Amino acid sequence: MNLSYAYKLNGVATGYPAGRTPRVVARGLSAELKTGRLTALVGANGVGKSTLLRTMAGFQPPLDGSLTLFDRPLKSYSARQLARQVAVVTAARPIVGGLTVAEVVALGRMPYTGLTGRLSAFDREAVDKALRRSGANHLADRDFGGLSDGERAKVMMARALAAETPVVLLDEPTAFLDLGAAAHIWTLLTDITRDGTHTVLLSTHDIEAALRLADQLWLLTPQGLSVGTPAQLIETGEVEKAFATPELAFDATARRFSMVMAAPTRPN
Repeated sequence: MNLSYAYKLNGVATGYPAGRTPRVVARGLSAELKTGRLTALVGANGVGKSTLLRTMAGFQPPLDGSLTLFDRPLKSYSARQLARQVAVVTAARPIVGGLTVAEVVALGRMPYTGLTGRLSAFDREAVDKALRRSGANHLADRDFGGLSDGERAKVMMARALAAETPVVLLDEPTAFLDLGAAAHIWTLLTDITRDGTHTVLLSTHDIEAALRLADQLWLLTPQGLSVGTPAQLIETGEVEKAFATPELAFDATARRFSMVMAAPTRPN
C-alpha cells in the first residue's frame, strides 16, 4: 500500500470517559499526517495536544469520529501490531532503575522480542544503529539513572529508533533541555524524515523552531485543528492569532515572537 499519509483523523473527539458524561477535551478534529514529513503539533497550554497524541498512540480511545493508521482503523490493531508501527516518546522524565543505556535502548525491541527481551543478532544490530544515529553510542555502558536531561533525551530517541517503526510520536521531546540539546533533537528529527525512513509528529511549545523546521503544522486551538505548512498558517494569520498577546508581537517575516516591553521610567 503506497499511501501519502500515515494517520487520518475524521471528526475525532478526544477526551476521557467519565461515566455517562465523557469529558471532551477537543472535538471535530480532521487531518492527515503526511508520510515522510516532520509535523509539529502546536497550541497553547491546556488545549489538548498531549491528549490528542495519547489518542493517536492508542493509549486511550477517541470519543467520536474515525481514526485510521495506514488506512486501517486504529482500534483494530493489537498492542504488538501497533508497537511495530508507532514508537512513542512521552514528555515524562523516564524512571528506569538499574539499567545501562544500551539496555534501555534495547527495550525498543520488545515488539519483536516479547517479554523475555532476548535479543537476536538482528536486534543487537538495530540497537547499535539507533545508538549511533541518536548520538548516544558513547553512553552505551553508562547507568541510565545518572544521565543528564540532554543525554536522556538522546537515549529515549534511540529507544524509539531501535523499534524501527515507520511512525514516531513525541510529546515535548525538547522539554527540560538546553539550547544545544534541543537543537540536537530537532536536527535528528529533521534527518530521519528527510531520508524517508520515518514519519514524525511531535508536540512542542518551541513555536519558533516549529515554524523554521517543520514541514507541516497542526495548530490546535479551542476552535479546532488547522493544518498547513508554516508559511500557509502564517499567511492566514492563524499563528499570530493563536499565540500573540499584548506582551508578545509576531514578526511574520522572521517567523518569531518578541516581547513587547514598555520603556522603563527613570526617577527624576
